[in-house]
Amino acid sequence: MGIHLALIEPEIPPNTGNVARLCAATGTVLHLVGRLGFRLDDRSLRRAGIDYWPAVEWRRHVSFDDFEMAIAPARLICFSAHAERLYTGTRYQDGDCLVFGSESRGLPQALLERFRETAVTIPMPGKSAPQVRSLNLSTAAGIGLYEALRQVHGW
Repeated sequence: MGIHLALIEPEIPPNTGNVARLCAATGTVLHLVGRLGFRLDDRSLRRAGIDYWPAVEWRRHVSFDDFEMAIAPARLICFSAHAERLYTGTRYQDGDCLVFGSESRGLPQALLERFRETAVTIPMPGKSAPQVRSLNLSTAAGIGLYEALRQVHGW
């Protein structure tokens, strides 16, 4: 079964490439959902993933509804700077899917409300500085994924 990781409408090719490399290194299925801010043949996307793309199990979903149907019955854990529960306060399970929003908008408010029971945040003590709105997408994905893998597989 394993953990899955979904990027909803990612915009920056190197971030997606870095997440793809992370997924290759951990055996995690990557889901790219909705409108992408780049083409899948983008050079910077490929460069960030280096030569790991053939090792990535990934799926493309045109819409969130398509993604949800394909991933069912997986539990969706939504990561957001606006959630209240800490990502370390969740008990991750085999089959969970970690969901991350786009770099500029994050996850849509309607999605956060719908999944508020499983929405989590990564603390940022320095967030009081107005220029620090959130973590880099690939950094947040790495933090969240390794916590889930630690709990599920004892890493």
